[in-house]
Amino acid sequence: MAIFLTENSKVVVQGMTGSEGMKHTRRMLASGTQIVGGVNPRKAGQQVDVDGTSVPVFGSVADAMSETGANVSVVFVPPAFTKAAVVEAVDAGMPLVVVITEGVPVHDTAEFFSYAQTHGGTTRIIGPNCPGLISPGKSNAGIIPADITKSGTVGLVSKSGTLTYQMMFELRDFGFTTCVGIGGDPIVGTTHIDCLEAFENDPETEAIVMIGEIGGDAEERAAAYIKDNVSKPVVGYVAGFTAPEGKTMGHAGAIVSGSSGTASAKKEALEAVGVKVGKTPSETARLMREILDQS
Repeated sequence: MAIFLTENSKVVVQGMTGSEGMKHTRRMLASGTQIVGGVNPRKAGQQVDVDGTSVPVFGSVADAMSETGANVSVVFVPPAFTKAAVVEAVDAGMPLVVVITEGVPVHDTAEFFSYAQTHGGTTRIIGPNCPGLISPGKSNAGIIPADITKSGTVGLVSKSGTLTYQMMFELRDFGFTTCVGIGGDPIVGTTHIDCLEAFENDPETEAIVMIGEIGGDAEERAAAYIKDNVSKPVVGYVAGFTAPEGKTMGHAGAIVSGSSGTASAKKEALEAVGVKVGKTPSETARLMREILDQS
């Protein structure tokens, strides 16, 4: 099994006909994803050739869903239009919306996430500012490289795109059920806790890697959730052990104030509930490897 994304997922791409949308549509198709359509109101009715595969373009998400049975949308639209694109997908009842776009205003994210919760509450949003998610060998929704790992028994949830890729590669001999890049913005649609819950309930996921970063309290809240709800082994990594206090580093959410939000505070919170935390990505992979070798 996998979480959120399976071999049966039918994916439409909002913004497929743009340069980024087309580049990554090509990559998703090459990795076996069922791409059933694109969405662009100005090009509705056209067929786009993507490396020999003819992909129809629809005028709306609702049209794409009714014609194809699509149940996943990947959003590659500019930041100014992202809120409207997500709201359109929510109105259509799309079960999973993966927002790749970087630079979405935080108030826009707050609005479309709140909109999703109050209009049916059935749409899961991943992102924004994220690499998406992949269930290796089954489906790939986003920009994650598909050829650096294989299907296996580890679940991965990460705030960082590049660290997602590194962990996938370092544990490639064990493989993954699903790797989810949740994004590093202050507000994201799917949290560490959402993924921990899904991995805990997935019978094929035997162990979980959780990658966080300095700033905020998401990792501390995840630690509290793990203590009460997760029986599977969890290994963690917190990016930013060498970051200076009081300075915004990288992701918009990575703001440190005093002792709260520091890598050390997060490491202590996780270790207090039995999570092994590596000081580097490679050490984190080694800790997970030790757990898997014993199972």
